Amino acid sequence: MFKFKSWQCLLALVVGFLFMGSGVHAEVKLTKAERVGMSTERLQRIGQAMRRMIDAEKIPGTVTLVARRGKVVHFEANGSRDVARQLPMQKDTIFRLYSQSKPVTGVAVMMLFEEGHFLLNEPVAKYLPEFADMQVYVGTEDGVVKTEPAAPITIHHLLTHTSGLTYDFFPTPVGEMYRQRRVVGSVSVAGTLEDGLRSSDSATKDSLQLWSERLAEVPLVAQPGAAWNYSVGMDVLGRLVEVVSGLSFGEFLQQRIFDPLEMVDTGFYVPESKLSRFAANYSPAGANGGLVLLDDPSNSSYRVQPILEMGGSGLVGTVSDYLKFASMLANGGEYKGVRLLGRKTVEFMMSDHMTPNIGSDPLTSLRGLLGGGRAWGVGFGLTGSVVTNAAISGLPVSNGTFSWGGAATTHFWVDSKEDLVGIVHTQLLPDGTYPVVEMMQLMTYQALIDTD
Repeated sequence: MFKFKSWQCLLALVVGFLFMGSGVHAEVKLTKAERVGMSTERLQRIGQAMRRMIDAEKIPGTVTLVARRGKVVHFEANGSRDVARQLPMQKDTIFRLYSQSKPVTGVAVMMLFEEGHFLLNEPVAKYLPEFADMQVYVGTEDGVVKTEPAAPITIHHLLTHTSGLTYDFFPTPVGEMYRQRRVVGSVSVAGTLEDGLRSSDSATKDSLQLWSERLAEVPLVAQPGAAWNYSVGMDVLGRLVEVVSGLSFGEFLQQRIFDPLEMVDTGFYVPESKLSRFAANYSPAGANGGLVLLDDPSNSSYRVQPILEMGGSGLVGTVSDYLKFASMLANGGEYKGVRLLGRKTVEFMMSDHMTPNIGSDPLTSLRGLLGGGRAWGVGFGLTGSVVTNAAISGLPVSNGTFSWGGAATTHFWVDSKEDLVGIVHTQLLPDGTYPVVEMMQLMTYQALIDTD
């Protein structure tokens, strides 16, 4: 009898380990939606909306999640994580987060800010001297680039995309200078293991320090504080974290954010043991649907540790991991007894930081790159957008809703007024090809049934 019970215990342990290894989504417990003022029946429309886009071959598959008042009321996987191999999307699928890395970088910076290492209105050149004497591009005359001296770039400018920095993918003269000097802001869009940004190619930068120094040699597109320009500023902040903390950027994130929040599948690459959960990345085949494989998990550059740990685009992770991060923000800086930030710091971070000279639609320049119209009703906080006027934003969200997403169509938002967190992840590049996040938000808010 004793021997039999011992085998029972052993079996239980083995099953337990297998269960744990299947992914952290096992920890996510669903609460009946009506207990937190939402409709179970109406939440089913999320899956229906996602499956319509999947069936039309617009996106490969999705993982969607909604939490309210700290309780998860919707968590669902639909479609495929790898179409050619007929692998289903799963709740623990690992996604390329691209720019959804930015709010994580923002939290890292604000943690050091809270510790008194710097003030946000200080020039970043105080810590990164390569930015001491920046120039602003004002035009080209007879093939000669003309510039003027730039005002100091502050840490606040970097956090709000008002530094005058830009991205290599913008079709501008300065963007072309970025490309020529390989000052790129993405670790990989469609790379293989031979991608220079993750290899030992001597033509690429081999540290954030060298990358930052090369970046500072290129002129700005605007005077700091004068305009909102989507940029590599978040990657510069990763370098700032290194200088101030004495750790590599990745070490800081691991020790101060990922480990405390138990974000076990989030990092800068996908280790061999987790590759079976890594989604394929796609691009659209045409305006009417269809998918083209862009990055195959079997030979993806994300299989290896990157040379650069990019704060603006480098992370991979799962929906359940990002839920912990987003829940920390929604709960005023604390998640399950672990406090990363103070309540007022989070409120400050998720407030609109745009000054009157920048205007009421700062994100229009980015939306225009994606073929969209003006971004009315949306401002920008610290590393994320903020809804300033829901009535003209196009969706029934709340004023103050904080959000951001990634190039391969991953998105999250935190609505403090409704005590709501929403996440939708797929893998289709570029983001904005189809209204994935807009449909996700619409189907979430129509499921609210309680009264104020």
